[in-house]
Amino acid sequence: MATETQTGLTGHVRGVTVTTLACLGGLLAAVAAGVVVGTGPEAASDVRALAFLVAAVAGQYPLLKAVGVDVSDFGAKDHLYIAFMTFSLWFITFAILLTTGASL
Repeated sequence: MATETQTGLTGHVRGVTVTTLACLGGLLAAVAAGVVVGTGPEAASDVRALAFLVAAVAGQYPLLKAVGVDVSDFGAKDHLYIAFMTFSLWFITFAILLTTGASL
């Protein structure tokens, strides 16, 4: 049987949960930035879009705790992973929204 953490999640389920929330956080941050900032050419240089990225990264920790992931044992590598995955999905999604000029 796989080893379980103190919260009852196996290592695999913990990893999938963290990755899924980071990716969904990036997607939602990009869509929210597209709605608030817009998707026109001027939105590409608007710094307010980064606020949604920062909020998505910071907002994941309470969600992870609520789901049952023990974030107290996260190291620097885990924090960087969450920030990078959220940034990656935010960047790709926001770039697609800006390039296509989608109306949200």
